[in-house]
Amino acid sequence: MSDSLPADLLRRLQDGVGAELLAALPPYREGEALRLAQRLRGEGHDPELVAAALTQSRLRARARPRLGDLVDDLLLTADGAEQATRPPVAARRARRLAGSGVEHVHDLGCGLGLDALALAEAGLAVTAVESDPTVAAAARANLSAHPGVRVVEGDADEVTVPPDQGAFLDPARRTPGLADASGRTRRLTRLEDLSPSWSRVQQVAGQARATVAKLSPTFPRGQVPEGTLAEWVSLDGDVVECTLWWGGAVDSPGRAAVIGRSGPAGVVWHEVPAPAGAPADRLDSEVDLQPWIAEPDRAVLASGLTHALSHACGGRELDTGTGYVTAPTPVDLPWARWYAVREVLPLHPKAVRAWLRSRSVASLTVKKRGVRTDPEAFRRDLRLPRRPTGDQDVTLVLTSVAGTPRALVVEPR
Repeated sequence: MSDSLPADLLRRLQDGVGAELLAALPPYREGEALRLAQRLRGEGHDPELVAAALTQSRLRARARPRLGDLVDDLLLTADGAEQATRPPVAARRARRLAGSGVEHVHDLGCGLGLDALALAEAGLAVTAVESDPTVAAAARANLSAHPGVRVVEGDADEVTVPPDQGAFLDPARRTPGLADASGRTRRLTRLEDLSPSWSRVQQVAGQARATVAKLSPTFPRGQVPEGTLAEWVSLDGDVVECTLWWGGAVDSPGRAAVIGRSGPAGVVWHEVPAPAGAPADRLDSEVDLQPWIAEPDRAVLASGLTHALSHACGGRELDTGTGYVTAPTPVDLPWARWYAVREVLPLHPKAVRAWLRSRSVASLTVKKRGVRTDPEAFRRDLRLPRRPTGDQDVTLVLTSVAGTPRALVVEPR
């Protein structure tokens, strides 16, 4: 069953019999979908509407880990759900844009409308533009409860943003057309493949009072335009996007890492800017391995701000690009994890195997950064027993210390 639905079927699911049918469906289970479809058709429901409702149910189940219970109030498309911003990330971005002083924002390429929804909930009027008729139909349904949002079906490239208003862009990063049986399309990674184009994004930024663009977390640091703020954003350990800010939304240009941690009271955000006046680590053969190493959140690594961790704890990066910082004592930071160094071994399976066999090992975790070693191949070369009988959990860090490959036996703090 394809996940692609025409716009007219999406509209039929928005209210009336279609909405009632969708709301009455049990939680989606792939193995029971065919039998459920047969039962619903046997009860007299329109077969097309049954198929559309089950497709939405499947998409909601797939999107729930990303979007949470919000999916129960949404109409989805396969690509739209995969590119949709996680609600806490969209809410943080919307609050910041609202704080820039704009009152009206143009969402150019609004997709399913989740970012427009966050903007509206932050108190902003929104003009949401979407060229795909099916996606625009879903956006209208998803935003119907917000009278301050207007969804326009059209070409975002033809929109001129007034100079006193704001703009949000989430350029598509997938190829047009179907790529597989489910309707998913291939993800793009090159900057020149964005739609709207990278040049169009910068043109809009030159028009609007404040502009924000959601880009891939792999956005190249060397392409950050002068005068902008580039934030690499992570949520619960996953780097989800690079957010670029222009104009009135920029307090301090440069690069930053933004780390979100979910808790009982919601997501707590931590911002890690580049430390003022602190150059990146200058490494040499005199770097000494201290009793502790720290691993920063992946957003810190993606933003190239490992030296912010070095600055915060008075340490040094083990080697250029490793991301691990060594220090005499740990410093409590919500965006770094500390490990006590218990043993320093040559980065060679024979040496590590001998050390492991002299211990009572129950499990082995292998981490790697800054060396070419394949951690899975290294694990196989250790030839560990298939059924460990020990009681010790061992963590190995395969990395480089001042140019020398090492296997560090560490203990998480």
